[in-house]
Amino acid sequence: MTSRRQVHLAAHFPGVNNTTVWTDPRSGSQIDFASFAHLARTAERGRFDFFFLAEGLRLRELKGRIHDLDVLGRPEALTVLSALAAVTDRLGLAGTVNATFNEPYELARRLSTLDHLSDGRAAWNVVTTSDAFTGENFRRGGYLDRADRYERAAEFVRLSRELWDSWKPDAILAYQSEGRFLRQDAIGAVEHRGTHFSIEGRFTLPRSPQGRPVIIQAGDSGEGREFAAAHADVIFTGHGSLEDGKRFYADVKGRLAKYGREPHQLKIMPGVTFALGDTEEEAAENAAAIRRHQVGPQTAIAFLEQVWGRDMSAYDPDGPLPDVGPDLSEGVSQGRVAIKDRGAVAAKWRAMAEEKNLTIRELVIEVTGRQTFIGTPRTVARLIDEHVREEAADGFILVPHLTPGGLDEFVDRVVPLLQERGVFRTDYTGATLREHLELS
Repeated sequence: MTSRRQVHLAAHFPGVNNTTVWTDPRSGSQIDFASFAHLARTAERGRFDFFFLAEGLRLRELKGRIHDLDVLGRPEALTVLSALAAVTDRLGLAGTVNATFNEPYELARRLSTLDHLSDGRAAWNVVTTSDAFTGENFRRGGYLDRADRYERAAEFVRLSRELWDSWKPDAILAYQSEGRFLRQDAIGAVEHRGTHFSIEGRFTLPRSPQGRPVIIQAGDSGEGREFAAAHADVIFTGHGSLEDGKRFYADVKGRLAKYGREPHQLKIMPGVTFALGDTEEEAAENAAAIRRHQVGPQTAIAFLEQVWGRDMSAYDPDGPLPDVGPDLSEGVSQGRVAIKDRGAVAAKWRAMAEEKNLTIRELVIEVTGRQTFIGTPRTVARLIDEHVREEAADGFILVPHLTPGGLDEFVDRVVPLLQERGVFRTDYTGATLREHLELS
């Protein structure tokens, strides 16, 4: 009998964006450690592979105004994860750290420290930026072109791995058995002269229980896909539908052979959301209510302004789209991924609004709908299994709409059904994140 493809699951801390419903009385702090601990412990109770933290290096602005509730704060990821290592036992701990505004030796050391503190559960989500607005918080500013940022990131990852691998696996045993001085060949010297980095020296930490941290990459561009195929262990994508997922899956997995890699060596895990109900109708109602709370009046106008490039604050969010066309002369949003071809997006939005008779807010809800899986727990379990079985994904990174208790219902009601289907672990069989992800 052929074994069923196993589902991999991770939990994303919601953070500051319009996924989170802040008006819900159950919504808590995203700074208090208790919030991080609650979500991480829930994910571990559900036998998830890892807990995932995003990063924000500058508060995002729209025409000089801070929005998106960024004022709630964005703690530094590796500090939070180091604290979580003490209150979890098996759960992987993944942090987003920017490869444009950090240095390899220092970051490799911080990640290796987390890997040792957690007994081999650390992961690094590699992100880049060519955004000069974000770069103003750093010495180098936004000096990197889009293509150059991936070149720097690739060199960064290669050098980090060289540092992590520079200690021989038995170096500590040699030290313990031979006295206070390590053999000269126990720790290799790292000498690197590259386009972006120049290093000569020895790393300060031995290899961790999993060898080195897991590498995650988030992105959908051709450059991002190629970077993931060459360097990543996990790719975090935005493809939630079955057909889009299958196309993305086939494309990225098909790139691995040129780098001497096998398909199982890269896990594809889209970020997804969910809305549950005791019936399909109740789940649909819950999803609609969540979407309406995610897109309040101010958020609806802010989204419109990102596309129109104009001050739209005078317009009623519950009224029709204005007759005025978009100003395409310059962007108005800073600290975000730029919207490509705003004119085409505006035309598409207008056609949709006219066809469905949508208000501004209803339109934004329509185009930013977040619930990927909607239904009873049994329906959602079936859909998740189907996506993995049909090779649209290897698993999913769940982004709940509530901080910190939004994952509880999924763990209590959906995970047991996945286990019942024989596609998700009933207990951890390994100790490290690499073992959870079945990475060789």
